Amino acid sequence: MFGFRFIKFQPNEYVLRYRGNKIIQQGNGLSFNYFAPRTSLVVVPTKSTEVPFMFDEVTVDFQEVNIQGQTTFRIKDPKQLSELLNYSVDSYSTKYISDDPTKISKRIVNLVRVLIKKSLNQLKLKEAIQASEILAKKILEEIRQDDEVKMFGVEIMGLSILAISPNKETARALEAQTREEILKAADIAIYERRNSSIEQERIVKENELATELAIENKQREIKENELATEIAVEHKQREILQTKLETRMIEQQKQAEIDAERIKGDTELESQRKKLIKMQVENAKEMSDAKAYELTASMKALEGVSPDVIQSLANMDMEPNKLIAMAFKDIGEKADKIGQLNITPDLLQELLKNK
Repeated sequence: MFGFRFIKFQPNEYVLRYRGNKIIQQGNGLSFNYFAPRTSLVVVPTKSTEVPFMFDEVTVDFQEVNIQGQTTFRIKDPKQLSELLNYSVDSYSTKYISDDPTKISKRIVNLVRVLIKKSLNQLKLKEAIQASEILAKKILEEIRQDDEVKMFGVEIMGLSILAISPNKETARALEAQTREEILKAADIAIYERRNSSIEQERIVKENELATELAIENKQREIKENELATEIAVEHKQREILQTKLETRMIEQQKQAEIDAERIKGDTELESQRKKLIKMQVENAKEMSDAKAYELTASMKALEGVSPDVIQSLANMDMEPNKLIAMAFKDIGEKADKIGQLNITPDLLQELLKNK
């Protein structure tokens, strides 16, 4: 009423309130009463703004590509930007009185386009198609260092390139080329797989042959070891047999020496015995000669003596039982002249007792 109004701004809106050419109030999210005819309002949004872009460019090999992406920015220095662009709003309707607020987005998109074009002029088509992420990082660094962006007090928060696509004809050609390359790679892969299979089979066979050869070598080595062992055993047995023979020969030599010594001793003993027997024979002969001479002398002395006297002389030193035996003998010789003979048990008992 009568030009007096109340207004309230959002927290992400930076407001400069002018009266004449003088700023009387500024800040984010202000609310105040003002007199519209004498008040000028400048509102700079400080929120982050996403600006999509899409344009066509040409690579170094003269291939047209379509670039799609978006950039995000915010106004870092609203006062500085308000001095370069007109962000004034109508005091009654609070609408911008110029199209300057839309120019900052266009300026940033144009700057992005210029930088992308500069980079694409150094890349071929295939390289450009695959370089979206690398290109986005490069453009982001370059745009942050741009003097115009700094002059407007704008902060570039991010930039992303969603796609770099060739036109339809080129895309089909690339698809065909890629398809051929894929088919060729598949053929090469099949060929390599077959070669690998053949190589693996060859390696397996070589390993099998190597294993068989190793087994044969091991078996031959085992047989050689067995033969060597048998030969060593034979040599050992021969050495043992030779040692036994040598030992037996030594034993036989020792036994022969012992037998020779024994024979020598027996010979000497027999010689001594022969001498002894000879001496015994000579002694016996001399004793026989002595007895014969004694008997001859005794017989000569008894010549002409009665046999009964000689018998009596022979019985003089005889034992009683022998005398009784001689008596029985005489009785037997004269049994035809004896009528009856009584022999008492006492006599026989005495005879047996003396015996």
